[in-house]
Amino acid sequence: MNINSVNVIIKLSFKFGGFFVIILLERSDTMERLDIISFKHDGELHRVWKNVYKICATDDLAIIVNDKVDVIDGDGHKWKTKEPAICYFFRQYWFNIICMIREDGIYYYCNLSSPFIIDQEGLKYIDYDLDVKLYPDGEILILDRDEYDFNIKDMRYPVEITHIIKNNLSILLRFIREKKEPFNKDSVYYWYRQFYEKK
Repeated sequence: MNINSVNVIIKLSFKFGGFFVIILLERSDTMERLDIISFKHDGELHRVWKNVYKICATDDLAIIVNDKVDVIDGDGHKWKTKEPAICYFFRQYWFNIICMIREDGIYYYCNLSSPFIIDQEGLKYIDYDLDVKLYPDGEILILDRDEYDFNIKDMRYPVEITHIIKNNLSILLRFIREKKEPFNKDSVYYWYRQFYEKK
């Protein structure tokens, strides 16, 4: 984050277990560019998103925006994202959430993954195969179960990891049902406006 930037504290509140929880998020007047780098459990490179923007960060959360950025798959295949997306990365949950903004609504693509770290190379996490897709009409699909089941044996996922993934899949589906942020369009459009105004 630019040391010369002016930081703004944003207060967000939501209801959880009958209580209202307040989160303080730090937003900088400048955006930091970085790469998103995902690996598989065996350390193999999975995918890289180049030159995305970090627009908000706390100890437990990073909010990233990408808009038609270059992507490099682990096998070297290169492509470009088609639409703007707001991406939520967590340190306390084993998933990340990509909110793709399209003309007919917001499409959510959620990756079961390790919590993120950020170092001099970028934001990094381990991809654990299972994905959840949420459509604007509310339809939910759980994807890549076959790949996950195969990799449990092939990459020898520890039992502890499989338990964590199962638990966090349940948490993720509960977040979707309860429309917790970012599974409400207002929060997604809020962060996109912040990005657009500073771009």
